[in-house]
Amino acid sequence: MRIEAEKFLRELFAVAVASARAERCLPAHLPPPPAGRTVVVGAGKAAAAMARVVEASWVGPLSGQVVTAYGHGLDCSHIKVREAGHPVPDAAGVVAAQGMLASVAGLNSQDLVLCLLSGGGSSLMPLPARGISLEEKCAINRALLRSGAPVGELNCVRKHLSAIKGGRLAIACAPAPVYSLMISDVCGDDPSTIASGPTVADASTCQDALEILATYHIDIPDSVRVLLEGGESETPKPGDPRFNLNQTVIVANADEALKAAARVANNAGTESLVLGADIEGEARLVARQQAEIVMEIRRRKGPVSPPCVILSGGETTVTVRGSGKGGRNGEFLLSLAIALDGMPGVYAIACDTDGIDGMGNNAGALLYPDSLDRSRRNPRESLANNDSDGFFGDLGDQVITGPTRTNVNDFRAILIT
Repeated sequence: MRIEAEKFLRELFAVAVASARAERCLPAHLPPPPAGRTVVVGAGKAAAAMARVVEASWVGPLSGQVVTAYGHGLDCSHIKVREAGHPVPDAAGVVAAQGMLASVAGLNSQDLVLCLLSGGGSSLMPLPARGISLEEKCAINRALLRSGAPVGELNCVRKHLSAIKGGRLAIACAPAPVYSLMISDVCGDDPSTIASGPTVADASTCQDALEILATYHIDIPDSVRVLLEGGESETPKPGDPRFNLNQTVIVANADEALKAAARVANNAGTESLVLGADIEGEARLVARQQAEIVMEIRRRKGPVSPPCVILSGGETTVTVRGSGKGGRNGEFLLSLAIALDGMPGVYAIACDTDGIDGMGNNAGALLYPDSLDRSRRNPRESLANNDSDGFFGDLGDQVITGPTRTNVNDFRAILIT
């Protein structure tokens, strides 16, 4: 049963990822060519794949540039592809953001800007607001990542410390209309949150950013405090006429990925229970909640009966308290393993659809009924140390895909046989 269960779970994950690949989801959403120039810009882990699809599908000349994470690049003929640091920004991302702003300078209303955005785009465009340094931005970004702050709060701060995010890229394009195509990695698919919304008006404020930093006790230098308290880095707001001709299209998201996986499961005779594509919260707590659902199903009191699979997506968080290594999907599985305590006939997979869980080289891992028995590590100590990589790496149960060049966030499936 072990081999069949693993094959089934890997297939569900592969189907979910495939549903969000640029070649599948992007072509149908491309707009007609303009009378003038077409300039392509963009950022994210899917940016290079999206740019290649645009080149293959577009009628007419193209120029521009996009930025993606290291190892996610692809060669394009007319669109320059740069690589930069993620999740910790670096100088290459600053150069890429400056290049994008330069490429859209001097456009007119007959031109068109195609903006290709996906998860990871925020960290890949770290051009600081005037008066602060990249090092200051990076220090704040690292502290927020470790704090367990949800992505919406992370991006609020990022927007107000940026010279390109929070609608500023669209303002730089005006009066040319901007057509943004987005692969969503955020719960609720809010365009102003995806890649920190460089082409979308922003309703959040400098005061919001200050309050978030205070909530997580993030120390900020005087330069950042002056910038935020003085309102000098306020973002362009809804109602600004420079956004009037712009359009935004979500071409792929976690909900569609879960639906694709559910169809495969149902066709295989396995009933699916989809908990939702927008689950947030601490990974270890979400795991315990889902373990309760498994136990209810085992007691024949659940909404579905074995054989069945519980599917969920979204973006959980990890508050780092230990010195171990691991991402939110590994932490979810380790907490789930402890909660289930070797329950027979229960298998699980939890992976990030971009192929990278946390800062490791794996997408996530697989959980088996005997995972705790096979491990030489104390699972509770591993969880307390945030060391899911060590736990599942020792077992050889990590899922390694390499860059998938898409990102619709986390994918979780619990199979009950």
